[in-house]
Amino acid sequence: MDFYFGTETTTFKPKKNIPEGSHQYELLKHAEATLGSGNLRMAVMLPDGEDLNEWVAVNTVDFFNQINMLYGTITDFCSEDSCPLMSAGPKYEYHWADGTNIKKPIKCSAPKYIDYLMTWVQDQLDDETLFPSKIGVPFPKNFMSVAKTILKRLFRVYAHIYHQHFDAVMQLQEEAHLNTSFKHFIFFVQEFNLIDRKELAPLQELIEKLTTKDR
Repeated sequence: MDFYFGTETTTFKPKKNIPEGSHQYELLKHAEATLGSGNLRMAVMLPDGEDLNEWVAVNTVDFFNQINMLYGTITDFCSEDSCPLMSAGPKYEYHWADGTNIKKPIKCSAPKYIDYLMTWVQDQLDDETLFPSKIGVPFPKNFMSVAKTILKRLFRVYAHIYHQHFDAVMQLQEEAHLNTSFKHFIFFVQEFNLIDRKELAPLQELIEKLTTKDR
């Protein structure tokens, strides 16, 4: 699902494209069609006969692109000065580590953290051994744990935007886009139990508000 803001599309990182004509592209089109029905609970369900890993992969790429675009619209408001720490309200602060280049968690500004995070996610999505795009190439045994880590980290960008930049989002009249994207994300991770409840704590009230109506 693409969101277009005004006349131009702003992305923070290059958009990750799923190759046209591939089975994953067909799955993405299916997801877009069911999203159009307005029933998000139904839209996130695994389509009949489809592989769970592939469904999670396609949607993870889509969420990366959505968050990339949403953050792209507010980058002017998220600076080293305005956000010296990567936080989601006064109680939650995130330190960056990726386990390879940066092993010990480091404190950094929100724009730096999000740059590290999105670059790291992009590297995972571009890794054919983790996210195979060719038909018949199997997903690795650790795929689901990698996908969970990606989604857990992408959630932090939503949390930062809601807690620190919601005024800017409203000023840009993008709250409907943000809410729809986040609601889709939450329904998806709830459907397949992909993020621990404690990780969702910074936006728990909002999650309850967005999901109660659809139970």
